[in-house]
Amino acid sequence: MYNDFKTKSSLIFPEVKIIKPKIFKDNRGFLFTDYLDSFFKEEFTPSLNFIHSKNAHNNAKVLRGIHGDFESYKLVECLYGEIYQVVVDCRENSLTFLQHDIFILNHLNPEMILMPPGFGNAFLVTSDYAVYNYKLAYDGTYNDHDKQFTYKWNDKRININWPIKEPVLSDRDK
Repeated sequence: MYNDFKTKSSLIFPEVKIIKPKIFKDNRGFLFTDYLDSFFKEEFTPSLNFIHSKNAHNNAKVLRGIHGDFESYKLVECLYGEIYQVVVDCRENSLTFLQHDIFILNHLNPEMILMPPGFGNAFLVTSDYAVYNYKLAYDGTYNDHDKQFTYKWNDKRININWPIKEPVLSDRDK
């Protein structure tokens, strides 16, 4: 129905979607749609209403996460630079509990990752600088960090093979 986007599922988690926008390129650069309200309301069940957007400006080797909650959908993308994106299943009753999937996101090959509630989000900046966007869909009020779950970035049970061993971390992520 919508030819602005192609959608496929993660190979590990069918609930996690990879959304590739249609790109228009010419000698000036390129242009694409990263959000179309009607697409997200009609294409997904339940209908998604993104009501909150955040941008994170990050220096090289910054690692954020693993964070999430059990109430919000997250649509993430790299607006500038390159990101090593990790999605972790944090639903205790799931057959894929604490398994993860990895994606490389960058501004030259735009893709978005849609994570449903219960999935943890983490990313590492692999370029000198990166801008990362989160769009959030939820009912009620936003679950800020005090109402989210956090797993340590190097939790042995998850066993993520990060491309660096000494990332720049916040106190929360240490």
